[in-house]
Amino acid sequence: MKIRNQTVLITGASRGLGAEIAKTFSKEGANVVVNYVKSKEKAEQLVEELGENAVALQADIRNEEQVKEMVEKAKDHFQASITTVVNNALVNFRFDPNAQQAADEVNWEKYEIQFEGSVKGALNTVQACLEDMREQNFGRIINIGTNLVQNPVVAYHEYTTGKAALLGFTRNMAKDLGQYGITVNMISGGLLKQTDASSATTDEVFSIIEATTPLNKVTTPAELADTALFFASPWSRAVTGQNLVVDGGLVMD
Repeated sequence: MKIRNQTVLITGASRGLGAEIAKTFSKEGANVVVNYVKSKEKAEQLVEELGENAVALQADIRNEEQVKEMVEKAKDHFQASITTVVNNALVNFRFDPNAQQAADEVNWEKYEIQFEGSVKGALNTVQACLEDMREQNFGRIINIGTNLVQNPVVAYHEYTTGKAALLGFTRNMAKDLGQYGITVNMISGGLLKQTDASSATTDEVFSIIEATTPLNKVTTPAELADTALFFASPWSRAVTGQNLVVDGGLVMD
């Protein structure tokens, strides 16, 4: 299915990477659902910028009923079912190496927050859209991961472990859902320059990335967003269960 014929749900899309992904799909003519939890004003501003093919809908991705309600509202608004889900939302985390707790300090509750944000959130969106995707024999699930799983430049224990679990989720869903024409893939960026989540990242960390990356630059949100188009497009129709690292070559996996 061509992107201009699709309806795309992007979680955590009011700002940062999610907003860039929303803009990228909108430019290609897709209907875009801008999901948010607290940033209502930013979400509505983004929708105003994108135009009539976008709608802002509130839902905490960790809440199954809220996600189901959001999906139904999106279907009513566009009179079309969701064809692509981008699981982008980041729950209660900032990339701040100075504030990150060490191994003897981090507690299990921190891990639970990231597992719920990464895996439970993705499970809720997939299950809310699955019946429609089966009926149309088409669906694209795109999960946002991190290259920190392969190369933990900073030991963000709970965040990286949650994303590692999301990679396992991605591959199991790909195996299970392929029979219905649904592909499930992951995009793993590095630290992006710059989002709200990475605004606390020190210049030292960004300098290390630049110095050790073949392209000698830090990847931008817009560059990563372009990759989401590939996974949603007809060009990726034979690709599923994959983790594409988009970080300028820092990690070669």
